[in-house]
Amino acid sequence: MSEKGRLDGERVQLTDGKTEAKNILICGAGAIGSFMGYLLSDPALEDGAAIENVALLGRVGHMERIRSEGLEVEALEGTKRLYFKHLFSRLEELEASDFCPQMLLISVKSYSLKGLCEEIARSGLLEERLKASRFLLLMNGMGNGELFRTLLPQASGRIFEGITSNGVKLAREGRIELKGRGPTLIEQGLLGEWEQFMRARFEARGFQIDFVPDFKRQQWNKLFINSVINPIAALARQQNRVILSPVLQSTVERVVREGVAVAGAEGLEFDPEAVFDLVFSVAERTAENSCSMLQDLLNEKSTEIDSINGYIVRLAKEHSLAVPVNEALYSLIKAAARGP
Repeated sequence: MSEKGRLDGERVQLTDGKTEAKNILICGAGAIGSFMGYLLSDPALEDGAAIENVALLGRVGHMERIRSEGLEVEALEGTKRLYFKHLFSRLEELEASDFCPQMLLISVKSYSLKGLCEEIARSGLLEERLKASRFLLLMNGMGNGELFRTLLPQASGRIFEGITSNGVKLAREGRIELKGRGPTLIEQGLLGEWEQFMRARFEARGFQIDFVPDFKRQQWNKLFINSVINPIAALARQQNRVILSPVLQSTVERVVREGVAVAGAEGLEFDPEAVFDLVFSVAERTAENSCSMLQDLLNEKSTEIDSINGYIVRLAKEHSLAVPVNEALYSLIKAAARGP
């Protein structure tokens, strides 16, 4: 598939009359970010043709492997290999290229968001190439949108958030593996043409994406899931199936009830029993998956505990609520993990 013309405002017209392609830069192209690159690319370009409208920005080794051998994606329907025209490991490389992103899809770890925002601010791109670009934060944890708006107020009104339930593992540089399939939810507010483009690309790959009005509730549901599965599986050094162990049911129940109480203090009411069912269903569906926090501990990396259980602990203090089990999980992960 070839382009009919260069980037023109919001659109790049395609010659076959199908969904209009959008120029998207994925910042933080690790496991989830690379998988988003796969989902947002044209399925017709799996024969070795270079993908031009989706660019990846990630670690040097991962980008170099993709540049030389392509991105290898092991999905449920088999293994695919994709090649990207634009691959970056620093924002300076974007500045030196001719790629003009209409959206930055940000999937960095939550502890890296501050550094990315500072890098964007220093680059001057917000006054130039990114002056009209949208920013979609597809990240774990809570508080990311608030931090982004605080550090980059020039982007206000163009910042959106999303969550995904797809479980993806970075098997090695240049290779990702799908371990669990689930929906991707984006808060409403993107222009209809963006929703149309993203929905068409996801559905072409057989994946679900929805643009929801009650995104904050969906975000809390994801937080409940992560606050149970991530720290417990990481500390137990086991796959997600460990959450289903009868010996842990009391602990799981207390983590959930504490989180639900904090959400209630924030004005969002949840049924604890429904949240239990949600957590267990996700643990069952992703039983064979090693959660990202477990992978971070095993690889001696920092974790996202501050934006998960740490977020619950901080809000609990603001509302004078006791959350001892969340505090314990938070402290144990902080003690076990590398970094601050």
